[in-house]
Amino acid sequence: MEEGLQKGFFYRRDDGSVWADLTSEGLDEKLLLRSDGTSVYMTQDIGTAKLRFQDYPIDKMIYVVGNEQNYHFQVLSILLDKLGFKWGKDLVHFSYGMVELPNGKMKSREGTVVDADDLIATMVADARQMSADKVNKLEGITEEEAQEIARIVGMGALKYFILKVDARKNMLFNPEESIDFNGNTGPFIQYTYARIRSILRKVEEQGARGKEQEDSSETKPLSCPLPLAPCPLALADKEISLIQKLQGFETAVRQAGTDYNPSCIANYCYDLASEYNRFYHDFSVLHEEDEKKRTIRIALSAAVAQVIKNGMGLLGIEVPERM
Repeated sequence: MEEGLQKGFFYRRDDGSVWADLTSEGLDEKLLLRSDGTSVYMTQDIGTAKLRFQDYPIDKMIYVVGNEQNYHFQVLSILLDKLGFKWGKDLVHFSYGMVELPNGKMKSREGTVVDADDLIATMVADARQMSADKVNKLEGITEEEAQEIARIVGMGALKYFILKVDARKNMLFNPEESIDFNGNTGPFIQYTYARIRSILRKVEEQGARGKEQEDSSETKPLSCPLPLAPCPLALADKEISLIQKLQGFETAVRQAGTDYNPSCIANYCYDLASEYNRFYHDFSVLHEEDEKKRTIRIALSAAVAQVIKNGMGLLGIEVPERM
């Protein structure tokens, strides 16, 4: 503050308080020190910003704070720049919107705050109930494994439903809609991953059985090297479309980073899962008689599973091996 006073960026009023005049920037006058010399939020944020860049090797600082603080961080950026900090202008306020529930807003000052632990517990319980309704799909697993799947699905539903929306917008969080296995939800994407993993496990089992039969055979077939020249194989439109969708992952991640918008990755994962389900509906993977086509479809399935796992992982969302 003393430095700002010396350079003429700030001024002291008769009562001893220190202010910054930002009228030339289209704003107003901002209090920085009270008359008794005590600081305000703005003063503390200036000092904290300096310490963060001083103590940590960072290139950019992103404040993840609600949109009610837009003015505060606009002022902070201007003051840091005036004080000569080269990173002042590059300060980023990731201004997110408010989350509302069907029964009202989540605001602590109005006494309608929703405890996060309660919400998480409800989501996990709902996922557990949905798993219990699908007994055949979860046969042979322990209670501990079933509870872990419920945790992964419940947390995935909660995180994905919030992250699929541009964080700058206000949103309505509907717990029932978020846990649905249909539509643009976390469980839909998680189920697609689990389905593919089930297919790949069966492929491995078939391969293991084939190896056992080969080893037990008295006369083993001669091994033939693959031809050096590639064998052209016409792909179906939906196979081509799936490959093209896979290629879009890098673009989605890059855009999310550039725009500070994780919804780019969330919605990409949903589009990829939807594309795979359309492909899976029309084409057999395990029971394809043409060996080359079967190999390609298995490879495509494995690639989709890996990209879904990577994309959801970037959002902090786990994907279960079984559902």
